[in-house]
Amino acid sequence: MKLRKGDTVKVLSGNDKGKTGEIQAVLPKENKVIVQSVNIRKKATKPRKAGETGGIISKEFPINASKVNVVCPSCKKTVRVGYKIEDGKKVRICKACGAKLK
Repeated sequence: MKLRKGDTVKVLSGNDKGKTGEIQAVLPKENKVIVQSVNIRKKATKPRKAGETGGIISKEFPINASKVNVVCPSCKKTVRVGYKIEDGKKVRICKACGAKLK
């Protein structure tokens, strides 16, 4: 999986098409990612301890990794991610402009 926590991504399809956000969690076994303020669903919660309140909360749910694309910080476009070996380390690069991705 070429996506990492902290990457800025843009949603390519679905109800949230066109939205951008930062990846909060990556689930490689399920090929899914959780993106900030994308795919928000309502979830009912029960109070588990004394003094805790229950209710309906809004929560980000995972979306398929194929529905998002990385936004390059230098060229500000959605790009494919490539790899290059520099000083014996594998570095992620932008396929459009060749800049390093964090």
